[in-house]
Amino acid sequence: MTWVVVVSLVVLLLALLAVGAWAYQTANRLDRLHVRYDLSWQALDGALARRAVVARAVAVDAYGRAPEGKRLAALADAAERARRPAREAAENELTAALAAVDPGSLPVALVAELADAEARVLLARRFHNDAVRDTLALRERPAVRLLRLGGTAALPTYFEIAERVEATSAVSRRLSARVVLLDEDGAVLLFCGSDPAFDEDSDGPAPRWWFTIGGAAEHGETLAQAAVRELEEETGLRVTTDDMIGPVWRRDAVIDFNGAVVRSEEMYFIHRTTRFEPSAAGRTGLERSYIHGHRWCDATMIGELVANGETVYPLQLGELLAEANALADARGGAPRRQLQSIR
Repeated sequence: MTWVVVVSLVVLLLALLAVGAWAYQTANRLDRLHVRYDLSWQALDGALARRAVVARAVAVDAYGRAPEGKRLAALADAAERARRPAREAAENELTAALAAVDPGSLPVALVAELADAEARVLLARRFHNDAVRDTLALRERPAVRLLRLGGTAALPTYFEIAERVEATSAVSRRLSARVVLLDEDGAVLLFCGSDPAFDEDSDGPAPRWWFTIGGAAEHGETLAQAAVRELEEETGLRVTTDDMIGPVWRRDAVIDFNGAVVRSEEMYFIHRTTRFEPSAAGRTGLERSYIHGHRWCDATMIGELVANGETVYPLQLGELLAEANALADARGGAPRRQLQSIR
């Protein structure tokens, strides 16, 4: 009988330890989810605030001192000052007012800035609502509620506002395939370019930036086929679609380039090769006009470019380079992964 009691106590103790370990891990996970939720709201709040700033600039350029301009500016102010319970309604009013603006009355640069602000709000809201969904899914489990593992933290709430598929009718859409081309040492090939439509009479030289290989997919072409074609046209390197890894990343951006505003959806592939000197023989006339040079860069060199005030696209390339190299090393052995959104 004594042994039965001892065994029962041991089993009970082990069960309590197991429950305690699960509760501890779950509480930690909940804490991380709440931190993610808080950060996602901060990012969304920042994106909405930036849209309000752009909206006030639009009010001046589109309407001047007309009543419509004053109303748009007032709506932007109200949205920026609104407390959380009233924020959705205020932001929806601002969205409706912005939708009524004629893009033809705005400078191209401001059209691009408005489209970019709208796109950032769209992405930030989706990331925020994803964080809300994941947190609620865990908070609402019966065992979590029974043990009160969520503590006294308030339940997260979704942020729902109307979305415009296009920020303005002046913005066209483009689906692009881009290639992170790595050499045997893990450096990535970057081109240096500038806007061919830059006004030469403006003060100072044309702004330059660094970017990866790639371009728009043509009609009837898969993304992998577009990546292979762009790689050959821009560098002379010939590979097959089977040599491409991906797409692994997705980037949504609004680009003011060559006198047009484009909402670009970029899909990133990875390929490793032996370092070589790129050939410009296959480039189009436009590409020859705006590509001024190239450089194989590791993460340190990318950081130095950014520190010197130069822009590198995608903006997260330096911190993502190690992941790209790991995927290139794994090749077909890498597990299937969800497409990652990047900046």
